[in-house]
Amino acid sequence: MSLEDQWTSSLEDSEALLLNVSKMLWDSSPERHQYAVWLPGIGIAAVYGLIILVGLVGNITLMKTCLLVKSMRTVPNLFLSSLALGDLLLLVTCAPVDASRYLVDEWLFGRVGCKLIPFIQLTSVGVSVFTLTALSADRYKAIVKPLDINRSSATLSIGLRAGTIWLLSVTLAIPEAVFSDLHTFTTSHTNVTFVTCAPYPHAGELHPKIHSTASFLVFYVIPLLVISVYYLFIARSLIRSSADISAEGHLHLHKQIKSRKRLAKTVLVFVGLFALCWLPSHVIYLYRSYHYDQVDTSLAHFIASVCARILAFANSCVNPFALYLMSKSFSKHFRNQLLCCSSPRRLYSQNSASTNVTSV
Repeated sequence: MSLEDQWTSSLEDSEALLLNVSKMLWDSSPERHQYAVWLPGIGIAAVYGLIILVGLVGNITLMKTCLLVKSMRTVPNLFLSSLALGDLLLLVTCAPVDASRYLVDEWLFGRVGCKLIPFIQLTSVGVSVFTLTALSADRYKAIVKPLDINRSSATLSIGLRAGTIWLLSVTLAIPEAVFSDLHTFTTSHTNVTFVTCAPYPHAGELHPKIHSTASFLVFYVIPLLVISVYYLFIARSLIRSSADISAEGHLHLHKQIKSRKRLAKTVLVFVGLFALCWLPSHVIYLYRSYHYDQVDTSLAHFIASVCARILAFANSCVNPFALYLMSKSFSKHFRNQLLCCSSPRRLYSQNSASTNVTSV
């Protein structure tokens, strides 16, 4: 997953405003170049580079493992492949652009980039959170209503659901592409004017409040509430199943319940990582939107903003390694794919002949 990884694309305006003010404090020379490089930004950009590198390796290897190894083509893993694709899109396109904003004090990517980058970023966030919601629904169905699972149509169903998630995410991100544009801002403290990419001009307080609140609800609160409801039913079902099985017998059922708990725990970890990584970004954006007429140029606020943004992008690289730590079968195949030590014949001769809908 998410799954973006990001704060929402609408943070461009307030982050750019804060960044430019901070750069003014560092670059006080009377004669500035056209693109003044902010020296501390080199360290921040290096952290972005590390996130991009780790994320590319992890997500590409995850997709190879889940798609090439037949025994790993489970419903959760195929959903995770879609989540990894969204994370790759974010890391390849949006992360480098975001890093560049800490190096130079101008928007470098023109009007087209101003419309395209927020669109891609919000699409990736939608793919992440909606895929996690779909994964929770899948775990609910597998645990609470296992008899409703149709194994023969599992692959087609996964494709349709993944495609629907991407279509929904793209649709919700279209307004970002339509309304994002290059706008001129003037800082109140230094009276310095600069041009940056933002989803709306620096005028009026209602628009940023609506935008930040809607983003928080649609891409964070509502999906997490839905996931919470699913997991309440899952927990209740597992407790009842454990109580109905005697301690002496039913070894097969004990193993089945243990497997279901492990799978539900894995998905819940991904959801927790998303919630943890994205909450600071949403909180800071809400704070700025509801204090839009005041620019907080304090060092503490700037550090918090940078950390929140890096944490959001880091969410796009942690899922493969979290799954590696939690699944012995995945970790074995992940190592094989990462080290390129598995021959094509071995990859396609795994013991599972069909898609497994209940195991990772």
